[in-house]
Amino acid sequence: MKKWVILGVVVLLLLQFTLWTGRGSLADFFNLQKNLQTQVYQNQTLIERNAALTGDVIDLKEGHEAIEERARNEMGMIKDGEVFYQVVQDDEAKS
Repeated sequence: MKKWVILGVVVLLLLQFTLWTGRGSLADFFNLQKNLQTQVYQNQTLIERNAALTGDVIDLKEGHEAIEERARNEMGMIKDGEVFYQVVQDDEAKS
């Protein structure tokens, strides 16, 4: 009977060792949970970025206003007959 108790304790200790340190252990589980949360956050960020890009593509395909806005902002273009004023601050006025 004593041998069975010792064998049972050894098996229990081996199972506990695997639970705390082996593959699929609690530490491994918590590490995977942390990685999952990071990945979900990254995916959400990319989903929002893709939605914004999809909106830009639709605007560029359907309307001329988006194209005109980009030409003005990114390339500095103006329409015929418009006058462009650029206000430049003095270096002294900045400080």
